[in-house]
Amino acid sequence: MARRDGGGRGLSRGLPRLLLWLALCGLWRGGEAGTPPARGAALPFGAGPPAACSPRCQHGGLCLGNGTCLCSKGYEGERCQHATCYPKCKNGGECLRPGKCRCSPGYGGRYCHKVSCEGGCQNGGECISVNGVVKCLCASGWTGSRCQEAICPQGCRNNGACVAPGICSCPAGWVGGACHLAVCKLPCQHGGKCIAPNVCRCRLPYSGLQCTKKRKE
Repeated sequence: MARRDGGGRGLSRGLPRLLLWLALCGLWRGGEAGTPPARGAALPFGAGPPAACSPRCQHGGLCLGNGTCLCSKGYEGERCQHATCYPKCKNGGECLRPGKCRCSPGYGGRYCHKVSCEGGCQNGGECISVNGVVKCLCASGWTGSRCQEAICPQGCRNNGACVAPGICSCPAGWVGGACHLAVCKLPCQHGGKCIAPNVCRCRLPYSGLQCTKKRKE
């Protein structure tokens, strides 16, 4: 009998500790052991009404007892309504969801940290941003919005086209660095000069296609 009484006294001593443990875990309210806590309750200890957040916490946020939201990882704001990106989206980019930025025109990359010129920069040009304006910085000898136009300082005459820095593509009948020299398939004689494709300018007293005819005095 003594051993049984001792066991009873041990149980009576342990019962308050058990009830305290159940209360701390939110599993005992008002003396009802084993009653689960209300869904959404955010009170960390013991009894209390369910927490209420209005508007509701978004993106899986947890409503705390004081009416504030504890946001899930990747979200912030009073109601966890804003996604967060780390590093933050640069150059005016917007964080759409955790780690995903929507970039402003002219920028790209995961965090909008790279300058992006529409169509790209050609012929060794570099895409840069100057005072928020994105443009191509062209290599020497090139110009245009995408550095697509070559520069010929000497100019290309007679409908020639500048195809590379300082280099002209000449139409038929013209040659030279600036397409300024005419070509006569039949050379001009007696000091005559080719002034246009297959056209000679003759010196007196010569005439004709090749300046071969001598006028009679």
